[in-house]
Amino acid sequence: MRDKVKCPQGNSNPCIEANLLNKFNVSQLAELSKLSKAYISQVKHGKRPPSAKLINSLQQYYDKNNKLNSSEARRAIELFLKSRRDGIANSTILYYRNRLIKAIPTLGLSPTSKQLNTFFNSLTCTIGGKHSYYRAISVFYNWLYSNRSGFKLRTENNPIKLIDPPKKPKLILPSLHKEQVDLLISKAKCVRDKAIVSLFAESGLRLSELVSIKAKDIDWESNTIKVLGKGNKEGYAPFGKTSEQYLKLWLVQHEPKTNECIWGIGFWGVKTIMDDLKRETGLPCNPHTFRRTFACLLRKQGLDCLTIKDLGRWESLEMVQRYTRSVTFQDSLKFYKGVL
Repeated sequence: MRDKVKCPQGNSNPCIEANLLNKFNVSQLAELSKLSKAYISQVKHGKRPPSAKLINSLQQYYDKNNKLNSSEARRAIELFLKSRRDGIANSTILYYRNRLIKAIPTLGLSPTSKQLNTFFNSLTCTIGGKHSYYRAISVFYNWLYSNRSGFKLRTENNPIKLIDPPKKPKLILPSLHKEQVDLLISKAKCVRDKAIVSLFAESGLRLSELVSIKAKDIDWESNTIKVLGKGNKEGYAPFGKTSEQYLKLWLVQHEPKTNECIWGIGFWGVKTIMDDLKRETGLPCNPHTFRRTFACLLRKQGLDCLTIKDLGRWESLEMVQRYTRSVTFQDSLKFYKGVL
């Protein structure tokens, strides 16, 4: 049986040439390098070392095809992003782009299960981070191997189907106590910032929902705000007396036009406010933390998870239950007595 060519020593890419020598037959290599079949046969059988001309030919072939594969991968990523439904949040598009641009040019459009596993194992991020990569890559390949992509790849050959997702730990996620929310409001620099912090905590708003609020969306009689949530779904978010106070003060100061957002800042402006408060107080301060805080504070008031789900516009109970795990434990702990 023919021995495979081993990786030559002292080369900048030691295994590229060996892999290509093993991949192609004698005739293909002779045509590629313009060398004789007799010489190529001796190299493949290990009787002669590959010459500089042969190595250079193989390297040029690899560089050309690697560039083509990377270009095709990037084209596929852009088509995938354009295929996402209307109304999807910019942050979601950014989530896909950041992960796919690091993964797909390396993996290619038709990776093996071994290549996928190697990629996931090479990631140095947390298990949660690996799971985040898996979700983005999984959605991409499911689209790529469907009729919608136009790449004419067979669904049954979808490589992601052979990969198990990284096991994600069920951590107790951080939320804020009422006193901590009050501290953040007190530390906020202006009326606008105080209104934003209180709305996050009292309404459980997503960042995309908050930055899109217009004056006409606010119903002062019912203390609710009409919002456009995930998947372009309209809903209503409630708010309390604290948010009402700061909202009214801000609207008097800012006087936004009817069809413009009330804050005068967008996504990155709100993020800067959150980052500044986090640095000053040392408290977790971001929309997701406030959304969990919204759920936990309502749970502590005795509201059931189904009611919280409806108030927070969640699709299912699972996320509410995950967010309020710590509250559920504390409630149960009140009834605990030492068993001995």
